[in-house]
Amino acid sequence: MTDTAIHVRRAVQIVAILLALIGAAWLWLFITRWMEARPVRAFHTEVDSLFEAFHKFKEHVGRYPEGANAEIARALVGNNPKKVIILALRKENLNAKGEIVDPWGTPLKIYFADNEVLLRSAGPNKVFEDSKANVGDDYFRSD
Repeated sequence: MTDTAIHVRRAVQIVAILLALIGAAWLWLFITRWMEARPVRAFHTEVDSLFEAFHKFKEHVGRYPEGANAEIARALVGNNPKKVIILALRKENLNAKGEIVDPWGTPLKIYFADNEVLLRSAGPNKVFEDSKANVGDDYFRSD
């Protein structure tokens, strides 16, 4: 094998190794970001279920559930004037007080208007920020 052929072969090997390393780094970055976004995806899925449950509650009971978070949760599982079970809440969606929590374990803030529902999550830092916060990670969803 000539010196030129050896250099070309070595260059091809180096390029192949570099491409493999870049591919592995890209895959690691993709998987890391996907894993970090998992609680956010869970939040949106849970909120969609809650919106549906609140509207079914209003349809069957004639109004939205009332009270604080834990009272709202109890109303959804049958503790309401019509004794209708609207939603089976999973244990991981409730804290020890019976409150509906976000994927980070913080109780949701739930607001009702005429025909609308607003849900607020404190987000990953578990703190409800106000407008004075420079950076906030709260999540808001309304239907």
